Amino acid sequence: MFRSILFSVALSCLLYFAIAVNNEADRLTLLEFRAKTNDPFDILSSWNDTVHFCNWYGVTCGHMHQRVSELNLSSSQLSGSVSPYIGNLSFLRALNLRNNKFSGIIPPEIGHLHRLKYLLLANNSFEGEIPLNISSCSSLVELNVFTNMLVGVIPHELSLLPHLQFVTLSKNNLVGTIPASLGNISVLVSLYLAENNLVGRIPDSLGKLQNLTVLAVSDNKLSGTAPSSIFNCSSLEILSLGGNELEGRLPLDLGNTLPNLKALSVGENRLTGLIPPSISNFSHLEFLRLASNGLQGEVPNMHKLEKLKFLNIGKNLLGMGRAADMNFVSSLANATMLQIFVISENKFGGDLPRTICNFTRVTIFAFALNSIGGQIPECIANLASLQGVGASRNLLSGVIPQEIGKLQNLVELDLSSNQLSGKIPSSIGNLTMLTIVRIAENFLEGNIPVALANCGSLLGLYLSGNNLGGDIPSQLTGISTLIELDLYNNHLTGSLPEEIGRLNNLESLDISNNILSGVIPSTLGSCTALQSLHMPGNLFQGVIPSSLETLAGLNELDLSRNNLSGKIPHLLVRLPLTMLNLSYNNLEGEVPSGGVFHNATGVSLFGNRKLCGGIPQLKLHNCSFDQTHIKRRSHRKRLLLEILFGFAAVILLVIFILAYMFWSRKRSMKVAGDSEEFRNVSYQSILKATNGLSVDNLIGRGSFGTVYKGAIDQDGPVLAIKIFNLGNHYASKSFIAECKALRSIRHRNLIKVLTVCSSVDYQGKDFKALIYEYMVNGSLDDWLHPIREISGVGNGENARGSLSFRQRLEIAVDVAFALEYLHHYCDPSVIHCDLKPSNVLLDEDMVAHVGDFGLAKLISEVISTSSANQSSFTGVRGTVGYAPPEYGMGNEVAASGDVYSFGILVLEMFTGKRPTDDIFREGISLHEYVKAALSEQDIKIVDDALLPDISVDNSNSQIIFQSVVSVLEIALSCSAELPQDRPDMCTVAAKLLSIRNKLQ
Repeated sequence: MFRSILFSVALSCLLYFAIAVNNEADRLTLLEFRAKTNDPFDILSSWNDTVHFCNWYGVTCGHMHQRVSELNLSSSQLSGSVSPYIGNLSFLRALNLRNNKFSGIIPPEIGHLHRLKYLLLANNSFEGEIPLNISSCSSLVELNVFTNMLVGVIPHELSLLPHLQFVTLSKNNLVGTIPASLGNISVLVSLYLAENNLVGRIPDSLGKLQNLTVLAVSDNKLSGTAPSSIFNCSSLEILSLGGNELEGRLPLDLGNTLPNLKALSVGENRLTGLIPPSISNFSHLEFLRLASNGLQGEVPNMHKLEKLKFLNIGKNLLGMGRAADMNFVSSLANATMLQIFVISENKFGGDLPRTICNFTRVTIFAFALNSIGGQIPECIANLASLQGVGASRNLLSGVIPQEIGKLQNLVELDLSSNQLSGKIPSSIGNLTMLTIVRIAENFLEGNIPVALANCGSLLGLYLSGNNLGGDIPSQLTGISTLIELDLYNNHLTGSLPEEIGRLNNLESLDISNNILSGVIPSTLGSCTALQSLHMPGNLFQGVIPSSLETLAGLNELDLSRNNLSGKIPHLLVRLPLTMLNLSYNNLEGEVPSGGVFHNATGVSLFGNRKLCGGIPQLKLHNCSFDQTHIKRRSHRKRLLLEILFGFAAVILLVIFILAYMFWSRKRSMKVAGDSEEFRNVSYQSILKATNGLSVDNLIGRGSFGTVYKGAIDQDGPVLAIKIFNLGNHYASKSFIAECKALRSIRHRNLIKVLTVCSSVDYQGKDFKALIYEYMVNGSLDDWLHPIREISGVGNGENARGSLSFRQRLEIAVDVAFALEYLHHYCDPSVIHCDLKPSNVLLDEDMVAHVGDFGLAKLISEVISTSSANQSSFTGVRGTVGYAPPEYGMGNEVAASGDVYSFGILVLEMFTGKRPTDDIFREGISLHEYVKAALSEQDIKIVDDALLPDISVDNSNSQIIFQSVVSVLEIALSCSAELPQDRPDMCTVAAKLLSIRNKLQ
């Protein structure tokens, strides 16, 4: 009895001694942990000997053994490294260090913690690899290392953890493939591997996990097709595969095999095909992201998706440009929980449905870059939570409703590049949270609302390319946050407000092409953040203010096409300018030296006759020239010219009156004759004439339309019918421009428009077409490059014979006569803007006719800023290779631009080389190529088809040889880099005619 008692006492003593020893080990381990930890807010101040460690902050002990069972120090702003002694806490079941700043490696000693169930290290800066011996933590249920800097591969040893349910390895730098062995963890519930650098295919074995509810592998570099087993994993609630390089199609039965799905994200991949119609069965779906793939066709009905909160199907090929495209939006009428709605950058047509007014919780509504038309409904006021509207580059029409002012939470509004008209509603001033307003490139009119000044948080205001008039409200200068202000291409009048200097955060100001006048306010110098200042095409006068010297960050300054006078201030030398344009003003005196003035490509001074000096590349006369003599001689000439012009004006006035009476009578007779021969035609007639727009009738495609051939009357002549693609935002403007240009011009060498069709098709969409004479010999481009394949032409008429020298010369003369007429003899004068071989058509007698006036501008419209906007296409200034270099610098179109295009066309005609051929991509142009060859008398540059005519040693060949050289020299002068160095078309036509006459 006594011995038993003694044994029990001894055993108890040993037990308590062991517990005391182990408790002391836990205490020392915690102290070692604290020693390696930086604790800026003294969170661990309770870790001292006066308090038992089980009562220390973040420490939890077991009731029986008083051993540390949980260490929870999450969100404590701790840093440093984790002590390897952590492996001594053998009773630890949970280690939670989330949301701190720990760095270094995850100590391998973690593997000693056999009782550990939860290892939570998310949102730190741990480095190195995931310890392989983590597989020794045989009780582990959750591993979370989200958002660290871990590297290496995902260890397949994780598959040895039989109780592992939650794995979160996202947002690290892990590499390699996803181990197929993860599919052996039968109890796995969630697997987050997103935002790493994983490659290879998604293992088929993951689809066999019957308890898996979350699979997130987005934003890696995974490739191949997603295994079908994944789409058959019926337990899945979240499937995130986006941001990879996956290919293939979505299974058609997707909506049937994943009945519990709440979130589907497969965006930013390479998926093709249709959106499965079965998607309508996702009755639990809240999140759907299919953006940035190659999906096409119609979007299926979504009427069962009543819980949907997030929808992004943008950047695909969805829609067919038809009214029915928007039916899926109407099917979402009951999805009243929708918050994000993005369908931008697709091919959707139809009108904007009023169903959108049901989305009362939507915050982002984006459908930019489609062909969606209709009006903005007044019920948009229901969308009280709306923060962002992205609707640019569509076909919206009508007015901006006043009800838009009720969207009190709106931060960004983008309605640019549509067909909106009317006035900007004053209610927009109620949107005090607005930071961006883009309503550029519409048909808005009236004044800029003063109420916009109430938008005190505005960063960018973009109203360019409209018909806005009146003054710039000085109240706008009270928006101190404004960074960008774009008002160019309007009809604004008055002066630039003196208060502009209050915008001290303004980085970009563009008021180009308005009717602003007065002096440039000196207060602009207070806009010290300015980097870009564009004011060309106005009526500003006076001197360039010296206060611009304070704009230490100014990179671009354009004051061209104004009435500025005085000298160029030397202060511009000290500014970091990369582009300075002072062309077409009345500046005088010596050009400063230094700074931007040493860069001939960065400075433009054309049209300032009284400037002198500067670097030789500027081609200005020497300042030592006798200016007094010039002024006296100029005064005498001016007096004589005024007298002569006075007499001439009277004579011309009489001639003009008589000519106008004759022309009016002749024109009315001509129009009457045309009307009798060609009546206005209907959409149905055009459909019948082209055999239902058959590919067999297709003869060409362009940027804005498609050209078919067909006969309107059964026994009538074959005609060319140009049908405009109104899905292109600029097509309707092209139609208007072509009508304007062709309505009053008549010339043997211009294509003749016979009638116009402006109607609607069978889907109720606008339909516009122009009907021309049919040119049986096609375009000059077909003859110059006969072996090429014309994409989309179904009749096979793409092979032509070669042109002789005389035929080429005749065509050049024809085109020159056409341009001479357009520039100098029709009223108003016309600038073609897109002269190239494909726009020169040949009739049955090989007579050339210039066509395609879709980019043409009337010179009266170019000069008059009151109508410039209506005739301009933003960014559309001809064809690369044929457009003059000044257009690329933003200069206004001019007749000299057509001359340049003509020069390039003639060089192409006689060399057989396009200006865009590969040999001209190494820094040399077609112009320089021909110029260099002529200087060395290398005639081999001409088209091979012409060489036999000029290589034979006889007198006729010598005449042709000299004629070729003369034609090429004329073409070189036409394609000179500087506009003022090019001749006018009267001179060009006369020279070419002279060459032709010598050959007869």
